[in-house]
Amino acid sequence: MTLSILGRLALAAAPLALAACAVGAPPPSVPAAVPAGWQAPLPHGASVADLAHWWQRMDDPLLVELIAAAQEVSPSMAQARSRLAQARASQVAARAALWPALDAQATARRGLDTQQGGLNTVAQGTLQASWEVDLFGGNAAQGEAAAQRLAGARAQWHEARVSVAAEVALATSEWRQCRQLQAVAQADAQSRGETARLARLSEQAGFTAPATAALAQASQAEGQARAVQQRLQCEVALKGLVALTGWDEPVLRERLSAQPAQEAPDALFAVGALPAQVLAQRPDLYSAEREVAAASAEVGSARAQRYPRLVLSGTVGAGWLSMGGQQQGANAWALGPATLSLPLFDGGRRAAQVDAAQARYDEAVALYRARVRQAVSEVEQALVRLQGAAERSADAARAAQGYHTAYLAAEARWRGGLASLMELEEVRRSALAAQTAVVNLRQERMAAWVALYRAAGGGWDADAPGPDAAPLPVAARATP
Repeated sequence: MTLSILGRLALAAAPLALAACAVGAPPPSVPAAVPAGWQAPLPHGASVADLAHWWQRMDDPLLVELIAAAQEVSPSMAQARSRLAQARASQVAARAALWPALDAQATARRGLDTQQGGLNTVAQGTLQASWEVDLFGGNAAQGEAAAQRLAGARAQWHEARVSVAAEVALATSEWRQCRQLQAVAQADAQSRGETARLARLSEQAGFTAPATAALAQASQAEGQARAVQQRLQCEVALKGLVALTGWDEPVLRERLSAQPAQEAPDALFAVGALPAQVLAQRPDLYSAEREVAAASAEVGSARAQRYPRLVLSGTVGAGWLSMGGQQQGANAWALGPATLSLPLFDGGRRAAQVDAAQARYDEAVALYRARVRQAVSEVEQALVRLQGAAERSADAARAAQGYHTAYLAAEARWRGGLASLMELEEVRRSALAAQTAVVNLRQERMAAWVALYRAAGGGWDADAPGPDAAPLPVAARATP
């Protein structure tokens, strides 16, 4: 009986539901200015397919482990996963408004009948069905907005994965660069210490003036202070990496010390030649575009609230009566009422809701276009930095080699009494600066690759599976 009534309600309203559509919604997609080509040169020698997991090409298994560990404990990924679950629940709730609602009620009463001299029992059960026919597509528009936001939330989860991978790769590279600078500073401090020792012996023998020996001692102190400062910076960087990955510090320190630093190859990955291809791989732009579509649907939903509403209802009831040893039962059903409501006056509330929805749509459009411009700028900047680091690498290496050769020659002349300590210290500073520049340039190049990885969207595509298809973190897996 109940199914029959609901079927009649559905058949009666089917033509109206098929004709329903959101009224007056602005366009769900808007154009954004994208350049025809990149102004900066593109890296060559790699595949675009390497973009998604470029760190696996570096022959660095520890980095792969660190990125996986950080993605499991990342609060940003947990937040993105939570927002995705909320968006999925919102979509279910929005879709539910398109279907009939069914409620059940049951009552029972037992009492004494003084006239009949016995106990009476009355029981009744009722099913109530109601359905708001979506005449002007308001509810359907809300469902569409929820679906668009669900797609955007799934893209944001991928964006969080890309950000975590980039952050860990950059932090690991910075720690290794810091250790290389620490080795350079330690070697420089030892060299300055040896110079100070020889100057002190020469002073004691009367061959060196006290001022010259004092200069050597000051140079030694400066080198030791620089080495200590560099060591402290490495310790700070290590503790930051511990916070990112969630590893125990002794374990992480041991693994990092056992894994030699790997210099990044000349080409880690390639990006598309057309800016539109690269921007299509940006999950943040996809999410912003979905927000425009969601805001458009909400404008249509707000405008639909200003039009008539039709609600169909029906009931099915069954009753049972026991009185004086006799039992009786009865069933009843009713189709209706059908309620048509027309808003006449609300003090401008619905009009204000339309204006607010339109303002949110305009904001979403402006943010989307601004993010497109920012994305183009990020890719261009990363390409410029990458090209600049590549062009300076050979010159920096030649400069370091030349200054080192000059330092060895100056030290030999100083030991033979043919050069002053001032000359030796000047050449030493130049050699130290050149060696430091080589190490910093390697880090700058690696940072440019990481920035390009983030700017290119990390190899994401709209069909990539979300966290509902991904394995759970270790902490969330069921124990056997």
